[in-house]
Amino acid sequence: MKIGIIISQTNPETVWNALRFANFALKQDDEVKIFLVGEGVEYETGSSDKFNIQEQVAEFLKSEKAKILACGTCLKSRNQEATNTCPMSTMKDLYELVRECDKILTF
Repeated sequence: MKIGIIISQTNPETVWNALRFANFALKQDDEVKIFLVGEGVEYETGSSDKFNIQEQVAEFLKSEKAKILACGTCLKSRNQEATNTCPMSTMKDLYELVRECDKILTF
């Protein structure tokens, strides 16, 4: 199954749980794409010992069936640069993600 996850917030526990779910889905042999939009492009700032977001992201990106995309306009409006864990993309990429995925979850 192809699963799309849209993250639009920075609440550490919510983001951590979204990534935990994404990693679980990968272990079920699903393909998972995450799209970061709005505040979601700042998702890594909430990482802590309790909610280790960076650890979950590192695990996620080990899979060839995993991909992270980030809204370029949202990055630019926050004066953020694209990174490996927050790569710049477009609304067209979000549209394609929604179109091709069997299930979409939002966090």
